[in-house]
Amino acid sequence: MRQARIEFVGGPLDGRSLPVAVNLAERVPEEYLVELSARGGGPRRVAVYRSESVHGPDGRRRWRYVFVSG
Repeated sequence: MRQARIEFVGGPLDGRSLPVAVNLAERVPEEYLVELSARGGGPRRVAVYRSESVHGPDGRRRWRYVFVSG
């Protein structure tokens, strides 16, 4: 399966680029879930990111994930 480095905006992964599996049309999954470790014995949380299409400086369409909740 192909992978692409995708930028994350907001939330605990803000500013990071991680490898994400893409399909043949270079599209990423609509949602990306990140399980966050518990602090102080509390319950684990899940951060939710949604994919968003953006145009790069060269005019080509690129994908990024934007923080929704968590």
